[in-house]
Amino acid sequence: MSDRVDALVIFGATGDLAKLETFPALVGLVERDVLNVPVIGVAKSGWDLEQFRNYAVASLKLNNMDPSSPAAIKMLGLLRYVDGDLGDDETYHAMSEVLSAGERVLFYLEVPPVLFGRIAQGIATAGRARGARVMVEKPFGTGLDSARRLNALMHQYFAEENIYRVDHWLGLDPVENVLFARFTNAVIEPLLNREHVQSIQITMAEAFDVADRGPFYDRTGAIRDVVQNHMLQVLATVMADPPDGHGLSQWRDAKSRLVAAIRPLEAQDAVRGQYGGYLDVEGVTPHSSVETFVAVRLAVDTWRWAGVPVLIRAGKCMPVTATEVTVRFRRPPPTNCGSGSGRRPSSASPWPVRNPGPAGNPSRRSWRSRNGPVRICGPTTGSSARRWTRTGGCSPARTPSRRPGRWWTRCSAT
Repeated sequence: MSDRVDALVIFGATGDLAKLETFPALVGLVERDVLNVPVIGVAKSGWDLEQFRNYAVASLKLNNMDPSSPAAIKMLGLLRYVDGDLGDDETYHAMSEVLSAGERVLFYLEVPPVLFGRIAQGIATAGRARGARVMVEKPFGTGLDSARRLNALMHQYFAEENIYRVDHWLGLDPVENVLFARFTNAVIEPLLNREHVQSIQITMAEAFDVADRGPFYDRTGAIRDVVQNHMLQVLATVMADPPDGHGLSQWRDAKSRLVAAIRPLEAQDAVRGQYGGYLDVEGVTPHSSVETFVAVRLAVDTWRWAGVPVLIRAGKCMPVTATEVTVRFRRPPPTNCGSGSGRRPSSASPWPVRNPGPAGNPSRRSWRSRNGPVRICGPTTGSSARRWTRTGGCSPARTPSRRPGRWWTRCSAT
């Protein structure tokens, strides 16, 4: 099949992903002279083409891009729009009428996974599946069984070579830089093993809330939104063995072997939390237990990494916005060389660092933050069937809703 397509169709083109990433990326494709075909947005927003283009202009401004640049003007001119219910076959027939007679269409699904199968069916019903390709965003299903069912459903309409499961983080420069730092650096790579590494910490902290993504986020949560895709991809990029041969398929195989070696997660190695005020977000169910914060401790059962703990943290409404990988190396033994007391230097550590508290009392924890010290107060009494880490929310105007269970409250240091 040719790599050239006759049109790009984006389902969910009025969503958050389009606003933050898709429209800027389309301008980049125009600048590289690889986008010269119509771009059809399909969504249920009650909009017309002018409103859709205005949304794209707002997206470019949000990303500090000039909507009056030649590339942006050309991209905006390529936009088309179809408004309709994704559960209605008429929407897909209307989309088909906007498309040209060509069959080489790329369908990009920026929608929740529950809609993947219905959209694939709608594309086929409109007679547009033959010769087409489909790209789906994460998460792919809500668990292993649902992912397998969804895979089988997609294969009813598209061959495997025409289905692209996308994790857009793999195209980020910092992630690619990890590969460069590992495999072109003769000093670092030999040290990445259990003999030299004490622990690996991967943090994705966001100092903002879910904003207008309440309906999506309440069906997804932090684990499905970022941990089982973005964070595991970063983990594999840092820890996978070098590929056996050349080409991307060999590197994918190497990462797959690493992920397969992760020991199954147990309850005591995970903490889920929810920021105060989440239940007030529009689209969130009143008694939702969906996590906005998660921390997990993983173990990778390979010769290279046996015994090295891997810590992943991700959450919203945190003290800072930061995405980082910290590889902590083992300390060398003390020597008689050097000056003064012979004490080991303190170890710099990223946020957060947990202190066991007075006399090793596990019921209280203190944390350090780049924004200054904070204290964790608690826990409350009640059922401890579910551990909840509570943070104070992004706005002092929000009042955390209390729930039974063991949870922590973040408060200012005294």
